Amino acid sequence: MRNSWDRRDQSVNQRLYDALTVLQHRGQDAAGIATASGGALSIRKGAGLVRDAFQQHDMLELRGDIGVGHVRYPTAGADGATEAQPFYVNAPYGICLAHNGNLTNASELADVLIREDRRHLNTTSDSEVLLNVFASELQRVGTPRVTAGDIFAALNAVYRRCRGGYAVVAMVIGHGILGFRDPNGIRPLVLGRRETAKGPEWMLASESVALDMLSFQFVRDIGPGEAVFIDEQGRLHSQQLVASVQHTPCIFEYVYFARPDSIMDNISVYRARMRMGDRLAEKILRARRTTISTWSSDSRYQPHGCPAAGAAAGSEVSRGVHQEPLHRPHLHHARAGNAREIRASQAERSGHGVSRQDRAAGG
Repeated sequence: MRNSWDRRDQSVNQRLYDALTVLQHRGQDAAGIATASGGALSIRKGAGLVRDAFQQHDMLELRGDIGVGHVRYPTAGADGATEAQPFYVNAPYGICLAHNGNLTNASELADVLIREDRRHLNTTSDSEVLLNVFASELQRVGTPRVTAGDIFAALNAVYRRCRGGYAVVAMVIGHGILGFRDPNGIRPLVLGRRETAKGPEWMLASESVALDMLSFQFVRDIGPGEAVFIDEQGRLHSQQLVASVQHTPCIFEYVYFARPDSIMDNISVYRARMRMGDRLAEKILRARRTTISTWSSDSRYQPHGCPAAGAAAGSEVSRGVHQEPLHRPHLHHARAGNAREIRASQAERSGHGVSRQDRAAGG
């Protein structure tokens, strides 16, 4: 699954599309993009890969300079395009939301939303539940013009009501963009910025590789229990909404979900896999001296593995299969993208991760 957005760029549809292609490994069931131009919303969702879900006429209809994109891996609800994200509600404001994670109390929340909050749910998705919880709490604030204070007040209630793991981006049409992360930081969320002649552009994404793809500079990870809001003037507001947090990220982000060239919570995914491989090699050799074969893949439907540095422990190491990405970047991004891919490949062969300084420099 993947969440990302951009702002202040007339080609936001293409940029969201390109970012989704480098995050395709996070979900291959469905994809969706929503953009806004003034008060007008455009949304397109479809089953399958990004390249299958969006045709040229779809892209032409996705107008605007602000948007949200998502690729879906079904962990709750039904498969296919019916539950593709982003989800949308029109009250109290037009809100589009994309969610990565699982709500453990989604059924309980759905019952309360229908019975007490008088909200209509059209799917079985916990993401739609989360959207309606946020919309309901924002409606309680009841101000005609949304401010950062209103957003954070509503999210305080969301944190009280929702349990589980979630990283969320949402667009309040005509007001701004927000992102927030669960109190345990189970799912990742990063913030990027790019300076332009018209002012700063901002981006939130599940992995840093999406920032790299669009030449955004990594700013920082969104912290567990933290929310950020970027208003229509491009001003960034942030607030720690959960005072007591225990950072317990999902281990599968480092061994299964994420791309090796991503950096999450200041940890190189590739180096994390190297270290886990070292520990695995040491454990196996303590029990029995053997040959160790490891596997690596960009596809979530192929076996992932840690590139074990077993040579240091005195064993023979066999580097496994590396599968090419499911979708290549567009031609106009090939030069920067290839440079990063080459750097990542060289780093893998030499046994070193890609530094954040390299990523910030665009290569």
